[in-house]
Amino acid sequence: MNKKGSIVIIEDDTGDQVVISEIFEELDYDNPLIFFDDSEEALQYLEITEDEPFLVLSDINMPKLNGMELRAKIHNNEDLRRKSIPYLFFTTSAEQQHVIEAYSRSIQGFFVKSNSYEKTKNTIVKIVEYWQECESPHYIKNAQQ
Repeated sequence: MNKKGSIVIIEDDTGDQVVISEIFEELDYDNPLIFFDDSEEALQYLEITEDEPFLVLSDINMPKLNGMELRAKIHNNEDLRRKSIPYLFFTTSAEQQHVIEAYSRSIQGFFVKSNSYEKTKNTIVKIVEYWQECESPHYIKNAQQ
């Protein structure tokens, strides 16, 4: 996990993109944001980029390839799996079946977007700060070299 890497946000709702952008701008993290409103484009980016993203925050309800399908494709790709990029759902609802399915696909977190700007901001702070403190096999391996 590259703690200085980009934060990939997969979100097709432009209103949510604006709010998330504003929150990250206010929080002033060093990580660049990369938005995708299409899961297939996000997958292509993750497969070919030299960048090793810090986090992936993904909505579930996406056109073409939903968040669950995208997670499965990432998890089944050995090169992407080795990068140890935390993949979290950041979505509008937490239907029990979605939560069960997400964790059965080795998701690293499932968060519900709030209608409150402050609550959403607090959730993002918790997510980013948790992963900034977390160690991963890829990160430890690179630090030891």
